[in-house]
Amino acid sequence: MAPGVYAAVKKNGTPYWRASVTHKGKHISLGSFRAEEQAERAYHEACRVLRGDGEKQYEIADYAEGSCVLSFAKWVTLINFRDNGIYCKGPIYLRKGYFEYYLSSTEDYRFGPDDLFYYTHHTIQKRGGHLFVADYGMQVSILSRYGVKPYSVPNKDYFFKNGDEKDFRPGNLVIVNRYAGVRCERKNAREVYVARINMGKGTSVVIGRYDTEEEAAVAYNKAVDILEAAGSERGYVPNYIEDMSQAKYRVLYSNIKIREAAILKSFSKKDNGERRGGGDLS
Repeated sequence: MAPGVYAAVKKNGTPYWRASVTHKGKHISLGSFRAEEQAERAYHEACRVLRGDGEKQYEIADYAEGSCVLSFAKWVTLINFRDNGIYCKGPIYLRKGYFEYYLSSTEDYRFGPDDLFYYTHHTIQKRGGHLFVADYGMQVSILSRYGVKPYSVPNKDYFFKNGDEKDFRPGNLVIVNRYAGVRCERKNAREVYVARINMGKGTSVVIGRYDTEEEAAVAYNKAVDILEAAGSERGYVPNYIEDMSQAKYRVLYSNIKIREAAILKSFSKKDNGERRGGGDLS
């Protein structure tokens, strides 16, 4: 049995093998394996990655899916520890002033140093082109961590300053519209914030135009309350206005002007239309 390989037994009596390696005084677990041969191969692979193989020094791009016994995440972890002397859990490689998180040897994402603790404890996964982590038993989009709402439209509600959608370093992801139903427009050479609410079936109503983004967000909330009181079941999600006290919110909510009559009129027409169209045709 190779050094660093240990036999173990599961609770049900099934044998398995664990592999580990020690480098620069750090004991690193390499994982569990069903066969002793796999555990030995994992140990020798780790030794080659950490200490070299003759003149060959392995890099992240050298990982070969299917022929390597080590997981890709462990491969990146070992290379980062070898090069930087810091052990990070997960497929993370430290750079000067930022770090890279690798999903594969050809797909990596860049983050600022303030995100390091979070991503050493949360594994990024990708499904259907969307990136997410498991957080408290829920799938959470990593975009939401940076203020991007689920309904946000790329290059309209937010954009990446350098055009690289894999670069999440501070300042590169720019949020244009932070709140539901709020859009910034230019009118007479100045910016105004338009609040608009979706009435369904491709129709929407302008709630009003406001000087600040926060005013427009509160106006949207007020329109949501009015529609729900009128019987709407669309399930609107109200805006949460950061850094605004409850007292200030109540005053602004009370004083904000919205096009209440137009909103209710549109809701009444839509509601009546759906009722007329929903008759029994038998």
